[in-house]
Amino acid sequence: MLLFSTLLQAQVVHDAEYYVLKMQNGERWAQEDSEIGKRLKAMRDKHGQPPNIVFLLWDDTAFGAVGFPALQKNFGYSTPNLNKMAAEGINFTRMYSEPSCTPTRAAVLTGRHPVRHGMGEVGMPHEFSGLRAEEVTIAEVLSRAGYATGFFGKGHLGDIEESYLHNQGFDEALFTPMNQITSLYNPQANVANAVLGLFPDIYPPDPYRLDNPGLVPAGWVMNIEGEKGQPGREWCGTSNECFSKFDPEAERRTMAFIQKNAEAKKPFFVAYWPNFLNFMAAYMPKRSVAGLMVADAFPAVDNFVGQLMEELKSLGIAENTLFIAMADNGPMVHNPPAGWGMLPMLYRGGKGDFTEGGVRVPAFAWWPGVIEPGQAVGDIVHITDLYTTFAKLGGAAEYIPTDRVVDGLDQTALLLHGDTHGRRDYVFIYTGDKLGATVKGRYKRHWIGAGEVASSGMPEAYYDLYMDPREESPQLVPLIHTQGQFNHMVARHQLFKKKYPDVPSGTGIPYTGLANARPETKAIGQRVRAVVDEMPFSIEEYLEFEIPGADKVGDWGH
Repeated sequence: MLLFSTLLQAQVVHDAEYYVLKMQNGERWAQEDSEIGKRLKAMRDKHGQPPNIVFLLWDDTAFGAVGFPALQKNFGYSTPNLNKMAAEGINFTRMYSEPSCTPTRAAVLTGRHPVRHGMGEVGMPHEFSGLRAEEVTIAEVLSRAGYATGFFGKGHLGDIEESYLHNQGFDEALFTPMNQITSLYNPQANVANAVLGLFPDIYPPDPYRLDNPGLVPAGWVMNIEGEKGQPGREWCGTSNECFSKFDPEAERRTMAFIQKNAEAKKPFFVAYWPNFLNFMAAYMPKRSVAGLMVADAFPAVDNFVGQLMEELKSLGIAENTLFIAMADNGPMVHNPPAGWGMLPMLYRGGKGDFTEGGVRVPAFAWWPGVIEPGQAVGDIVHITDLYTTFAKLGGAAEYIPTDRVVDGLDQTALLLHGDTHGRRDYVFIYTGDKLGATVKGRYKRHWIGAGEVASSGMPEAYYDLYMDPREESPQLVPLIHTQGQFNHMVARHQLFKKKYPDVPSGTGIPYTGLANARPETKAIGQRVRAVVDEMPFSIEEYLEFEIPGADKVGDWGH
């Protein structure tokens, strides 16, 4: 036990289930890693630097919706460039995300399940919280290895200064503190009743209104830009026109960042996470035969993917650039807006759910000359694995923190050797701070909503994902033999959480640290301080108080 504790202190700490697998496969993995090390060194000698990494992440898309042309024929749209990317590289068939936007984005940046650092819920303004400064992001890890780092797109990681992407390891960033719902936060949407009461000035005066701004998040900020070590700046404004300008500007900056660093022969990591969906967009004429919002939004992302692949080839760096593209979670199938076409497709459920439809997403890897084309990979991959894999490829694994659990596993062997070379056969799926389900290979157990018989100690919610991918027919008797093993999986997982306890997210006054902050934005902090001065607690107590039920606000799974 002492030896094991010493080992954990000296190396990256993974979750308990990793050590179960390592005990049985470690010798083979070590041999693979030795060969991989030689191959990566040869590639580095050839190109004079470690590989560049481009990471595209978009929203709310079911597995099968892209990368499978035959399926698209049935739904009236096409994504030829994403389909080409899948055909020329790896099409992951078991890539797991977190159930919703903020948790997935926090997971990939930190390599950790968001429950571990308080980022398990979807934030809305004013949030007063965000990704804490103490987390070590992949941008920080790669920066220490000499990479240029850029972030352009939807952040959705909080509205406090420490969560700003240029304060989380990125050399330069243009990002959104919140999500696409802000495309509705304008008078036009209020007039159309898409939002209610957000702009009191468009109504007749309310003689009973005592609190101003009351429930209105006055002074909120839609977009922020900044450079590492410098104050941020609000970009453009809060109109829908500014929302519409954001993705094209993020694309422009992404391409410029790639071109600049390619010319300087500096390895780079760049994340482009488009807003993708504008809730006020009116496509006229329609872009797809389907005429549905999601189908009509795909061409912009798909066109950029095509341009990006061609630009990497034109710059002569395609063979030294890993390009990953994927969705952040499943479609919003629970009360979606009419005509959006958010289809669950093969798997049941969607955004916010711990069923496969919520967390099994389309994902592709493209790396000419390195990744063999035409691969459909069936190994389980979790989005946190990208953190550890990017660090390994970048020669930066030594900078991964060793004082906390890092859930991401190194999947370099899977990228370089293909199908059956993955190092994960399990996933823990959280909804907010509650464990919703556990996957082990082809089998899955639901921990929430297990049925009335759960009180008897005989829960019925066991599933064989090969036989029942929609998780509609629980198998009590055929799979009851897995109960003890699933129980022990979670026991080991919880013991690791006891040794490495979960911590809360960062907290603070929203939208500080902006060089060009508007008076109404500065007033947020002024109001909070004035209110707290009238009450029997400190501003620190106020900001750090865990709001009852807050874990269910904005958490689509609830």
